[in-house]
Amino acid sequence: MAPHKRAEGEKVGSSEAEKVGRSEGEKTLRPSSVLTFLPSSSLLRPPSPLTFLPSFAVLPALLVLVLAGGCESELDRDPMARSYFLSPHKDVRRLGRVVFLELENRSSYPEMAPAVTDALFLETQKRQVFGVVVVHRDDPAWQDLQAHIDSLGALQQLEAARTLLNANGLLVGTVTRYEPYPHLVIGLRLKLIDLADGQILWGLEQVWDSSDRGLRRRIRASLWENRFTGPSPLREELVVISPLNFSKFVAYEVAGTFERHRRR
Repeated sequence: MAPHKRAEGEKVGSSEAEKVGRSEGEKTLRPSSVLTFLPSSSLLRPPSPLTFLPSFAVLPALLVLVLAGGCESELDRDPMARSYFLSPHKDVRRLGRVVFLELENRSSYPEMAPAVTDALFLETQKRQVFGVVVVHRDDPAWQDLQAHIDSLGALQQLEAARTLLNANGLLVGTVTRYEPYPHLVIGLRLKLIDLADGQILWGLEQVWDSSDRGLRRRIRASLWENRFTGPSPLREELVVISPLNFSKFVAYEVAGTFERHRRR
C-alpha cells in the first residue's frame, strides 16, 4: 500500500507543479503586462514628409526668401530708382548755375504747372546741389527757349543759350497728368541739359498716385525727416488730399534724385 500512496503523491505533486507553472505563465502573458511594453501613441503616428526631406531641397526656397527680402530693402532705400536717369560720367553739382523753365502743362488744369514749378524750385534750393533760377512763362526768354529746345544740340544754339541765360545747365519739363479726384494724381516728365555739349545729364518720368500704398509709406517716411513736424495721421492725410501739399511731396522726391552722386 505504501508504494501506491507514494505514486499518488508523486502524481499529485507533478499536477501541482504543472498548475503552478501554468499560473506563472499566465502571469507573464497577461494583456496588461504586454501593453506595458507597447510603444506610445506618439511613436505610432506616421512620420512627417519633412522628416525625410533632404536639406539641399530646402535651400532653394530659403535662397528665394533671402533674395526677395534683399530686393525689398533695396527699393525701400531708393524708391525712385526705376523712374529717373542720372549720368554716371558727369557730376551735376559741377554745373554751378541752372536755369529752370516753368513747366509746360499737358493736363486739364493749367494752374498746376506754376504750382509744381515753384515747389520743385524750393526743394532744389534746399538740396543745394546747384544754383537754380526760374524763368516763368510770361518771360520772353521762356517762349524763345521753349521753341528751340529740340534743336539745342547745335553748337550755335548751345552757345547762344549759355550767353542768354548765363548758365551751364537748363532744366525743362512737362506736367503730363493731373487728376484731383477721386484721388490726387500727378505725372511729370523732366530733363536736365548740359549747355556745354547738349547732353542730357538727368531725366525723370513718373506718375504719383496718392491711392498707392507704397506711396503712402514714402509720405510717412518724408514726414519723419522733418524734425519740426514729424509724422501723424492728420499730416499724412493732408498730403494726399491737398494739391499744394501733394505737389510739395512730389517735388521732394524729384529733388532727392539729384543727390544720388553724394550717396555713391
